[in-house]
Amino acid sequence: MRREGELCDAILRTSDGQQFMVHRAIMSACSPYFRTLFTTTLHAKERHDIIIPGISSDMLCLIIEYAYTRTIDVSWENVEEILSSGDQFNVMGIVKCCSDFLILNLRPENCIGIRQLARRFYIPDLEDKAHKYLMVNFPDVTNVSEELMELSVEELVSICGDEELNVRNEETVWVALIKWIDQKPQERKKHIVQLMRCVRLGLLDTQFFIEKVKNHRYVLENEDCRPLVIDTLKFLYDLEMITEKDGEIPTPDLARPRIPYEVMFAIGGWSGGSPTNFIETYDTRADRWVKVDEVDPMGARAYHKCAVINFDIYVIGGFDGVEYFNSCRCFNAVTKEWREVAPMNARRCYVSVTVLNDIIYAMGGYNGHHRQNTVEKYDYTYNQWSMITPMNVQRSDACATVLNGIIFITGGFNGTECMNSAECYNPKTDQWNMLSPMRNRRSGVSCFAYHDHIYVLGGFNGITRLCSGEKYNPATDTWTPIPDMYNPRSNFGIEVIDDMLFAIGGFNGVTTIFHVECYDEKTNEWYEATDMNIFRSALAACVVSGLPNVYDYVHKHRDRLMEEKRQKLLELQQNQANDTLQPMNNN
Repeated sequence: MRREGELCDAILRTSDGQQFMVHRAIMSACSPYFRTLFTTTLHAKERHDIIIPGISSDMLCLIIEYAYTRTIDVSWENVEEILSSGDQFNVMGIVKCCSDFLILNLRPENCIGIRQLARRFYIPDLEDKAHKYLMVNFPDVTNVSEELMELSVEELVSICGDEELNVRNEETVWVALIKWIDQKPQERKKHIVQLMRCVRLGLLDTQFFIEKVKNHRYVLENEDCRPLVIDTLKFLYDLEMITEKDGEIPTPDLARPRIPYEVMFAIGGWSGGSPTNFIETYDTRADRWVKVDEVDPMGARAYHKCAVINFDIYVIGGFDGVEYFNSCRCFNAVTKEWREVAPMNARRCYVSVTVLNDIIYAMGGYNGHHRQNTVEKYDYTYNQWSMITPMNVQRSDACATVLNGIIFITGGFNGTECMNSAECYNPKTDQWNMLSPMRNRRSGVSCFAYHDHIYVLGGFNGITRLCSGEKYNPATDTWTPIPDMYNPRSNFGIEVIDDMLFAIGGFNGVTTIFHVECYDEKTNEWYEATDMNIFRSALAACVVSGLPNVYDYVHKHRDRLMEEKRQKLLELQQNQANDTLQPMNNN
């Protein structure tokens, strides 16, 4: 009707001479600006022919089209102009379209600019999401963002001093700050002291601090840096001599770790001869395990698996010492409430579970009578499990993961022997294909997609528990060995957090263990992490990112980390002394 001029009751004109016939009711419904324009009592009579100032004919045409169709084509070429016009004429639907477009296209190279744009037009939701993106992806931002180099010192301090800044090590922050000063050294080097306080200097590697910080020309040229350097050197010295100190050692601000963006959960398992419902979380920054009180009220389970969708942790299948479960429980990490969800079609202990595109896949397992090759998937939006094409072989005690949209499952036990076979599933074709066999037979194995490979660790080969690992390259269909873990283990948890591969608990062939270790592909080495609070195997581990209540799951006493470390080392020294004295007493 508008295009044909039918029943139009107003004309909108632009300063460049273009005119548009519209229906006042439609334009008023779209924007309070136009409603006020058409209904104001400031004029003696109603206005039907109005010049709209400060807007091009092309932009007004887009606004009118949006008023009638509620759609608008937003692109990088026009988003800022459309947002400005939408804000100017109070067309909040257009503002939201632009905001949604910018949120969808947040990248390390543009997140700071988008945050500033959101501030200029007062769009709190967009500003919040852009800021969170910046905080989470700060290491990538420092590598590619030119916008970071244009920030004021106050803005840079606000970002780098935030305890929720997601950096694995403080070297990243220091390098970013120096890079910022280097852009305009004469103008910016006077801020070095203020910027140094943003860095947790006590968490830097000692050699890095001495070579890259203490001896940096900006630091050497500024006498006000000396107190910070001295405090850091004193702390690093105390760290080396920690067991020889008397009295409680506080953790200074310069050594208090930041708050992690990701939290690892370890749920359930087998401990002390029976299943447990114990839950603890791992704080990667503090290297501490934290007990979670909100355990499943329905009881314990072991030999289960976990899957994460948003803030929901799904606990799937398993065994409680008597019953083989097809039931599934769900824990919301924000509300801390447990709920029952739809049960699987089959009972599955020793089940393999993974998530692809928010669909949970449960594979194989043991139902109390035989090992299964069946597979089913769960859609949380319908709370429903459905069967899909079965695997080529029966597998229990295997492990599954996802890489590049393909599901991989490795090893396991078929009821007769531990297996070295592996296969993959393509959900687009609903088809399983066999892969090259692994170098070792592995049941009770753990695998995870990490740096474009499938890493397979530990397990039981039918004779002994393994500490060996290997990785699969999908491009070449080949397996290559990786360095051995410190501890042989089967039926353990596995996860990637902070770009490191963690092996958690398990059974070493003699007893359940609480040892945790992590592998860094960059150094090709394993490192010991803090032990869990309890010994357990047959547990399930998962990682939840971006929790709004992350402080509920991290180490609370960050000011006591040094003292905790001192007490642990003293205890270790005492145990070693006792072990030395024991043979002498026997003699």
